[in-house]
Amino acid sequence: MTIQDFDIIVASAQHIDYAQQICDEMAESAKARGTGIAQRSPEYVADKMLEGKAVIAFHKDGTWAGFCYIETWSHGDFVANSGLIVNPIFRKAGLAKAIKERIFKLSRTKYPNAKIFGLTTGLAVMKINSELGYEPVTYSELTQDEEFWAGCKSCVNYDILMSKGRKNCMCTAMLFDPAEKAKELEEKSKEMVRKANLFGRIEKVLKSFSQDLKFLST
Repeated sequence: MTIQDFDIIVASAQHIDYAQQICDEMAESAKARGTGIAQRSPEYVADKMLEGKAVIAFHKDGTWAGFCYIETWSHGDFVANSGLIVNPIFRKAGLAKAIKERIFKLSRTKYPNAKIFGLTTGLAVMKINSELGYEPVTYSELTQDEEFWAGCKSCVNYDILMSKGRKNCMCTAMLFDPAEKAKELEEKSKEMVRKANLFGRIEKVLKSFSQDLKFLST
């Protein structure tokens, strides 16, 4: 089984019948890992599909394979790619990474100026996030929208979060800042131009030196 065996598409109204299965699998997965999760209802997941703020994956035989959705906070200044889940029968095929890449692309298209963040306890997800350009950050750099943090109430670690003044918890916070990435790209471009100019000057010196040697040898 390879990633080519799957289709990953933007979810729509035709997929809302999968909402209950998706929520059930999210809960079962969290239970199996022994970690917390901000629970979402089938109605909430269905709304994300209707809004075009989710991606869904299917195996080539039509079996549901995975899901992830977009949440917006602080009036669209922050975006979270949440609820990543893969059908257990299709794990170890690279599907989680492919879904994350697709939802990240959708987020960048819909909210090009938003900071994209995530809270996770999974090492695999952290690795994928890092490859997409996320950086580990403190909780203070995330949205301070009360509604977002209220979503953590259904997590088994909520008491830990509140006891630490919402400054840290069991999850690692990661952030993709488009403004910072643009700045980094600009700096890299300037460095490339600087090196190109330096190489150009060196080439001129070597060419002149070669001509001098040729003149002296005649």
